[in-house]
Amino acid sequence: MSWFSWLFTLRPCSAPSLLLVGLVGRQLGLRVGWQVAQAVTCSRWGSSSAQGLFQDGDLVIGGLFSLYNNPPAIDQEFTQQPLYQSCSSLEDLPLQYIYAMVFALEEINLSTTLLPGVKLGYHIHDSCALPLWALRAALSLMSYTASCPCLSDRRQFPNFFRTMPSDVYQARAIAQLAIRLKWTWIGAVVAKNSYGLTAIKIFQEETQGAGVCLAFVETLRRENIVSDAKQAALAIQASSAKVILIFTWYTDVRELFLQLAERNVTDRQFLASEAWSTSVNLLEHPSTLKVACGVLGVAIRSSPIPGFEKYLRNLNPSHRPDDKFLREFWEKMFNCRPGSSNLSSSTTLPSRAEQRVPLPLCDGTESLEVVQNLFTDTSQLRVTYNVYLAAYAAAHALHSLLSCPNNDSSPGNSSSTCSFPKHIQPIEVLQHLSRVNFTTPQGEMFYFQGADVPAKYDLVNWQKTPEGRLKLVLIGRVDGFDIHLNESDIQWSTGSNQVPVSVCSESCPPGTRTASRKGEPVCCFDCIPCADGEISNTTGSPHCDPCPSEFWSNTDRTACVPRQLDFLSFNETLGITLTTVAISGVVATTAVFVMFLYYRQTPMVRANNSELSFLLLLSLKLCFLCSLLFIGRPSVWACRFQQAAFGISFVLCVSCLQVKTIVVLAAFRSTRPGAGSLMKWFGPGQQRGSVCVFTCIQVIICVIWLSLSPPLPEPDLEIPGLKVTLKCAMASVVGFSLVLGYIGLLACSCLLLAFLARKLPDNFNEAKLITFSMLIFCAVWVAFVPAYVSSPGKYAVAVEIFAILASSYGLLFCIFAPKCFIILLRPEKNTKKHLMAR
Repeated sequence: MSWFSWLFTLRPCSAPSLLLVGLVGRQLGLRVGWQVAQAVTCSRWGSSSAQGLFQDGDLVIGGLFSLYNNPPAIDQEFTQQPLYQSCSSLEDLPLQYIYAMVFALEEINLSTTLLPGVKLGYHIHDSCALPLWALRAALSLMSYTASCPCLSDRRQFPNFFRTMPSDVYQARAIAQLAIRLKWTWIGAVVAKNSYGLTAIKIFQEETQGAGVCLAFVETLRRENIVSDAKQAALAIQASSAKVILIFTWYTDVRELFLQLAERNVTDRQFLASEAWSTSVNLLEHPSTLKVACGVLGVAIRSSPIPGFEKYLRNLNPSHRPDDKFLREFWEKMFNCRPGSSNLSSSTTLPSRAEQRVPLPLCDGTESLEVVQNLFTDTSQLRVTYNVYLAAYAAAHALHSLLSCPNNDSSPGNSSSTCSFPKHIQPIEVLQHLSRVNFTTPQGEMFYFQGADVPAKYDLVNWQKTPEGRLKLVLIGRVDGFDIHLNESDIQWSTGSNQVPVSVCSESCPPGTRTASRKGEPVCCFDCIPCADGEISNTTGSPHCDPCPSEFWSNTDRTACVPRQLDFLSFNETLGITLTTVAISGVVATTAVFVMFLYYRQTPMVRANNSELSFLLLLSLKLCFLCSLLFIGRPSVWACRFQQAAFGISFVLCVSCLQVKTIVVLAAFRSTRPGAGSLMKWFGPGQQRGSVCVFTCIQVIICVIWLSLSPPLPEPDLEIPGLKVTLKCAMASVVGFSLVLGYIGLLACSCLLLAFLARKLPDNFNEAKLITFSMLIFCAVWVAFVPAYVSSPGKYAVAVEIFAILASSYGLLFCIFAPKCFIILLRPEKNTKKHLMAR
């Protein structure tokens, strides 16, 4: 991996020099130091002074660039001291960086406003992207990762400046892109060094709390790139993550793409760091076209440099006889060597090509005007522009330092603080560099924020052209923390304009909530439907919200809708059935009443006080009719009247049975000696009075209850469901309990008396019939209580109606069915003689 940084220092020569050191490729920085730049030449390192590009001046700025990418083989057997040979394989783009620096310095030297009267020179060396070569040329250098966030710490690196943003900003920008595009399940492949590991750490910190998870993190090591790339490719292939973030150098990415192409993994969307997002080498590689269409990446901000293309194309070794780099580039490009007559024979050394194979002389018609390669391509100047900026930053700092603040002072005024090139101290350059604030020739404001400049990036997209190639398209920019993205201009890996989806679990639709899976990241979850009465009206809701009591969730659980009032109506099946049964009971009771009225003179009717029998039939009819009051929409008066009618009707009915039972017992006792006067107390008047007294007690209970705390129609909101039952709410449970308790008391006492009289020696003993009827009555109402409490909504009302009808039918059939059978089918038994027989 190659880097870029700068080092200012003093040199012990006639003209003070300013050394600008660059480790080229990704990063760019400035550093002011106190070191003395007098190289100690080691004979086993090869010649260092001759391999470079030099120009004298009042102030000399040094540059260190990774111009060659093929380091020499090093003997690792440790049997002898290593011999460091020269590097080979000239790179076009770093060569462009070098001439961007030269162009900027020459442009500054021609300026009449910036450093007037001061000539800047340069000493440029190749670092071969190796620390040893960089140290040889620069003597001392910081950490090589000039974009590392650690270098922003002014306490550790007080003299460090850079014209590129810290890696913090690009990691944050990529994190914001992932959040904006709703990618929550992302795989990551990073370099196993501070560049990759720091970037992925910042990415995780930035996305924390935003629902973004890393499916996996694979690391790549330069020394083991083939096996690491193969492992990363397998992880990408096996993962369900469709978006892959890659923070590493372009040569590592190239190997990774080769491995992915072998496995035919072509459906991934890649997020690129600036280290490879603009790599022409990758764009033109065959494996890239197969697996990496639609790459979305962060790139160093590009800006034009007016006049730079013309400057490059006018370069010619005949005009620059001491330019070793240009000479070697010329040999590489035109496969000939410039004429030696135009070169300075006293200072030049044979080029690398001349050292290997002699080349024919150039004929002088060669020109860069027709050359199209990375060196002459100025369409997107990224690192090149930062080199240009760095040179201007240094020039403005020197201009500020060398300016005389008291130009108008008299010659003898000692307050003048003018500095002179030969007297510049590094600390002075540092102070003025920290205060640099100028407008570039392109109209851009430039200044330092500590060690850094404001973060500015381009957002680029790799798009396929109709010719089947890949091209780099600008689709947005990053300014500090602001992202400007034209999503409609993006061509995604799928080939469409639709943003790819990369999630561990699909977002839960409205009406459901997320439920984390045990032992898995928070991005992996299940969608659980909201419970009844709860809703979620947003996608990916973590919980369901309960509806207000007057509302209920709709079928989809996405909205609360008003609850529908429900009650036992005459129109529904249950209401019709209960109404039919109740009316049938009324008809049956009426029929018995008519028959008894017709046969009122027969012994069967007259036995046991026919008046009580008719009153009993009337009360049963009222019991059947009162059940109809419970059907239909409850109202204030309906709620009051239904309970009163129910309580009074049943007390009247049970009172008649009780008096009948007492009369049977009294009649039997009166036949014993000395008990003849007993029946005087149970004559017809006393019987009617007893019934009236028993009934009046219930009437009083009902009046007090309904006066103080009557039942009112209220929706039963406690019962879940869209339909809420409108029922007669018992405001006073005590009142209702007293009504039921009084009926139960009379029923139990009647049952007890009837049970005692069941074996009296009459041929037709009505006490037996009363016993059976009261057993049914008590059984029905004992079962009623738990059934009523456990029944929801309107079914509780249906249970009460059923209890009324069941107990009424039980009394009707148990008491009057045997009598009707004898009256209608066994008239011979309807005689006094038969009834009195024992």
